[in-house]
Amino acid sequence: MTWDPIHLPDLRGRVYAVTGATGGIGYFAAEQLATAGAEVVLASRSPEKIDVAAAAIRRQVPDAVTSAVAFDLTSLPSVEEGAEQLAALPRLDGIFLNGAPMQLDRRARTTDGLPLMTGAHTVANFGLVARLLSARSTGTADPLRIVHASTGFVRRFHLDVSDPRATPRTGIAAYVKAKTLTEIFGYELDRRLRAAGLPVASILTHPGVGVDAKTPRRAGIRDDSIGYRRNPYTPWAQGKDAAAWSGVRALVDPDAVGGDYFGPAKIAGPPVRLTPLPHTIDPGPGVVARVWEALEEMAGVTVDLSSAGATRTSPANPSGSRAQNG
Repeated sequence: MTWDPIHLPDLRGRVYAVTGATGGIGYFAAEQLATAGAEVVLASRSPEKIDVAAAAIRRQVPDAVTSAVAFDLTSLPSVEEGAEQLAALPRLDGIFLNGAPMQLDRRARTTDGLPLMTGAHTVANFGLVARLLSARSTGTADPLRIVHASTGFVRRFHLDVSDPRATPRTGIAAYVKAKTLTEIFGYELDRRLRAAGLPVASILTHPGVGVDAKTPRRAGIRDDSIGYRRNPYTPWAQGKDAAAWSGVRALVDPDAVGGDYFGPAKIAGPPVRLTPLPHTIDPGPGVVARVWEALEEMAGVTVDLSSAGATRTSPANPSGSRAQNG
């Protein structure tokens, strides 16, 4: 179908959660969903910033319905609490796993001792999804979409993920590796969900390049009180509102299915269905199994989708994981 990101389907009665909803792409995804009538669950680590984002949405959509779930992707115990809150919602049609810090320091760690990029962008989301699916197994067979946010850099740079725990030499490489692992996880999750016959779709997206200079102003979200980030791609890029289009399409396009990959054809533009990258959908013998096993170990969960269950393992020891150049 021809997709119009400006005119979304009627989403009244639907409920979607967006992580990182207090700024940038996450905020604009939430605003767009609210504009189409959906109830939006704003997820972020700061309750105060959630309140600011909810007020900004209501200035654009006066009758918007929002709720809040506060948890920190740099803390696995906090992620577990967030999963419990999301699982307790009366309805959830989809979740956009967009949030995570962008501190490009290879030495940075989560509170659990994991490398920050892998820990917050991949391991935390693995744990969140595992626990959310576990809770759903006890009470609902309603369809759910799990939308993973990747980056176009995964297409440009093929990083070694044979050791998921290893830390690359630079911060940007650590980020790209984390998103490469995210794509491998997203596709393998789709395969396992299909094999289990569950009504849950795992969908990949990348936003293109969204820059502050082209982003609409919103009080407390994009205004003079918010630090401005320069970007060398600005002449060819789009605003963060347009960068949110891919995630929103993955959540609400009635023709989207598990295993789809949406993003702009280049670094900007409307989201289209893209061909999956060979090095993430089929990265080679044994790689997927090693990645899945490592994510289970680092997140402290084992996932058994044959019964839609996720069980807590013995407490993980992420701080003891290897951190080496790779």
